[in-house]
Formats: sequence, structure tokens, C-alpha cells
Amino acid sequence: MTLRGVSLRHALSRVAVRATVSSTRLTEGAPMPDRIHLAVALDGAGWHPAAWREPTARPTELPSAAYGRALARTADGAGLVLATIEDALSLGGRSFEPDAETRRDRARGRLDAVLLASFLAPATRRIGLVPTATTTHPEPFHLATGLQTLDHVSRGRAGVRLVAGSTAQERRNFGRRTDGPAGLPASGRVEDDPALLAAFREAGEVADVIRRLADSWEDDAIVRDLESGKFLDRERVHNVEFEGEFFSITGASIVPRSPQGQPLITALAHQTVPYRFAAEHADLVFVTPADATAVGGILGDLDGGDDLRVFADLLVLVEDSRTEAEAVWARLQERAPLTTDARVVVGTSADVVDEVRALAAAGVDGVRLRPARLPADLDAIADRVVPAAAAAGILLPDDGAPTLRERLGLPRLASRYARQEVGA
Repeated sequence: MTLRGVSLRHALSRVAVRATVSSTRLTEGAPMPDRIHLAVALDGAGWHPAAWREPTARPTELPSAAYGRALARTADGAGLVLATIEDALSLGGRSFEPDAETRRDRARGRLDAVLLASFLAPATRRIGLVPTATTTHPEPFHLATGLQTLDHVSRGRAGVRLVAGSTAQERRNFGRRTDGPAGLPASGRVEDDPALLAAFREAGEVADVIRRLADSWEDDAIVRDLESGKFLDRERVHNVEFEGEFFSITGASIVPRSPQGQPLITALAHQTVPYRFAAEHADLVFVTPADATAVGGILGDLDGGDDLRVFADLLVLVEDSRTEAEAVWARLQERAPLTTDARVVVGTSADVVDEVRALAAAGVDGVRLRPARLPADLDAIADRVVPAAAAAGILLPDDGAPTLRERLGLPRLASRYARQEVGA
């Protein structure tokens, strides 16, 4: 049993004996699985497109900071390790559906995720705040400094989920690019579309620059010596001098080094090219195994080393009984069928815990729960799922680590520029 996140190397060593673990409930006296973290994915009225029509929804409050604050406080109070906050750069979101911009039966309107996370930081205590950011259009320098600011405001709880590429409408909104991905190619493989491959190369450059700019100030660069009149040791602030395929940056960040050193970089990955991107550039990757038996293959494809955390996604709808949950799901699907590659769990809190237990046994470091309805399923996660999972011995306790990286068992890296000086 580990004290923090399970390393990939350790996970791979036990996949062979645990690959047959199913989502059925383990029997009394069964071996205790390694403990993992739970996270949550926040998106509007919930991950089901018809969720805004449910009687428990708050459709009039969706584009408000107070609504986001209420959700974040619920997740924080439940002890979840982090919350991702969805975002997109067009009205229709990241959908490639031809009518995504014009249809009227979907909840529309959102707040900027990075700015919302900065608002939520002082309203929360322990939870990591991980806004989504598209890497194609925002300037990498602005994105990096926004994340560094979030890390300061949250006292070390900042992360980002990087999204490669853009939709045609997003490109039109910015007016700087005409070419780009048009969705997955007919083969369904990212590697068969040159535009998608370019988008992931660009996302890799953005991830690299976020880290370089975070490192550009050494920890002790600010002197604040009133007597000598020296505020800054300029020799401890370094120009990044980055020249890439898509952009270049010469100077240092405007934001001093933040509590984590580098914000947590995360990505969602479904197949080979995104897996490669996550293994090379991310600290944490969200994956979508069909069930626990698929985890071993994904871990093998990722091969990201001991410092890559792997969280499996589950889309959940929770009621007091399976019959009630299935009735709600049928109503939602009749109104607007959901298509997703994430595993869907419709049932009770015990059903969700069974799935989490199976994924833990298969070797993931955590599970990110996508509530089908907000706030209803988030409330169920906080009130029923988390206590049941904790009682079952599945969850890692909060060890009081001050930053999100440390809570996940990840190191706080020294500035690369400081290491170069020492090596010289």
C-alpha cells in the first residue's frame, strides 16, 4: 500500500495479476487495493447535454461566479484532490457538430476558466484548481503568467488542462488562422491528420514554455534589501530564449516564481499521439478506459515514467437506487443522447465505489468523476461516494501537503536555470 500516487512502473508490475478485476463488488476479506485520489470535472450544468433541464439544475445561475464558487466549495469540502474546469473559445464549445453554434437546446455561455479559478482560489482551502486552456490561440506568455498568478493566489494549488487544436468556429473567432483540424479523420486516428499532428506539436511547445517561464525566476530572486536599495537580484531572473516551430519568446516572466515552482500540467488522452504528448509534457493524464481490464494496456501505451500520474475518468449519475438512476438517465437520453468514450456509471454510490475500487486495483493513481448533473451528482459524490470510498479504504487521506504537486506525490522542481549555474 502506497502513501501517495502509485507509480506507473509499480502499476505495470501488477497489471498481469489484476487485469481480470471487474467492476463487480469485491467480496469481504478481499485484499485491499492501493489507495488513490478522487477528482471531479466541472462543466456547466453537468456532463450530460440535457442536464440543464433537470429539476435539480440551476440554469439561471450557470454563467455566474457564485455558481462556480458553490460547486468548488462542495468539492473542496468533500476532500477531492482537484477540480478541472472546462472551457472553450466558441459558443458551441469544442463540438465539431455542424449546428453546434446555432442549436437552442444546449446550455450556452461560460466564464473564462483561468479567471474563474483565480476567483475560486480564496474561496477554497485545499482543492487543486485546474482550468482548461486551448493551446492554439491564446498567447503562451499570457497563459503562463495567468497560471503563475493562479498559483500565487491559491498558494500552490494551480494546474492546467491543455487542449490541442481548435474548431473552425474558434479559428474564425480569432481571425488569425484559416487552416486547422476539422475533427478526427475517417480512420479515427490522430496520426492520420497532419493538422492534428501539428496541433499536438504546438501544444508541446506551449507546455515547454509554461515550464520555462515558471523557472525564469529563481526562488530567491527578490531581495527586498531596504538599506542597500536592492529589490531584485537581476542575475537570478533569466531570459528563456525559446525559438520553436510556432512561436518564439525571448524574455523572462513578469510573475515571480510561484509556490509550486511549476503549475501542474495535465492532459486528456485517448490514443497514441495524445498518450505520447502526455508522457512527454504532462504531470498528470486523464484517460478513458472502457473498464478496469483496459487499464493495463493504457499504462503500457503511456510509458510515462514514475512522475506521470494517471487518472481514469468515470461519468457518473447517482441516485438512491439503480431503478431511480436508470429512470433519470433514460429521461436525459430521450431529450439529448450523450455520446462519450468515458465509462458511464448509472446507479448508486455503491456502484460508483465498486468501479473506483476496480480501477484502483488495476493500477491508476486516481479517478476523475464527471457528474452527469450539476449540482445533483456533485452533491451525491460529496455526501455519499467519498465517505463510502473512504470507509472502504480506497482513498488516500489528505496528508496536509501544502501544494497540489506535493499532495500528488510529485517533486517541486528547482529552476532549470539555477541548476545550470550550479553545474557550471
